[in-house]
Amino acid sequence: MILINLLPHREAARKRRRDVFNFSLGLSALLGVVISSAMYLWFQHTESTQLATNQTLQTEIRKLEAEIKDIEGLEAEIAALRARQQAVEDLQSDRNLPVHLLTELVNQLPDGVFISKMLQAGQSVTINGTAQSNERVSELLRNLANNTPWFAKPELVEIVAGSVSVASREPKRVSNFVIRVGLVRATDAEKGATVVSQASEATKLVQPPAKQ
Repeated sequence: MILINLLPHREAARKRRRDVFNFSLGLSALLGVVISSAMYLWFQHTESTQLATNQTLQTEIRKLEAEIKDIEGLEAEIAALRARQQAVEDLQSDRNLPVHLLTELVNQLPDGVFISKMLQAGQSVTINGTAQSNERVSELLRNLANNTPWFAKPELVEIVAGSVSVASREPKRVSNFVIRVGLVRATDAEKGATVVSQASEATKLVQPPAKQ
């Protein structure tokens, strides 16, 4: 006996394939939603953590900025106090400058050089005088530059030939000069004197002994 299946088997197979496809599609969509949700939650957590970290950093930065302002204020006060202290020390030192000026000028003045006028303006002194020759003026400049720590940067402003009348003698030729020199404060002069003394001692030590 021959059995004939009259059911639409092609339609049934097509339906099964469509059902499998729809199931796969739904499952893929569900997995996509789960993965997307997990990534969203992870990003939210990371963002929250970073925001908390940034907030902590901003709080610490504000604290540090406040401390820095306090330190800058203290440094400004210290600098102002030091400036005042230096100004007082300079005033005390400058009171004795005329004494050192006259003393050192007498010590460094060569024979044949005469001072007629001195004018002090701050730390600068202008010296007017007369010398027997230009060589005497050069010697005075060398003495002021090398032999004393109380003067700095002597400068020959002017030198003019002149003459001086001497009783019962013919007029003598002289050199009228103007020298400008800087005064050194006591603290700096003491440092300079110490350096010169050390250099002098070092020079003595390196000199070879005299031959017998």
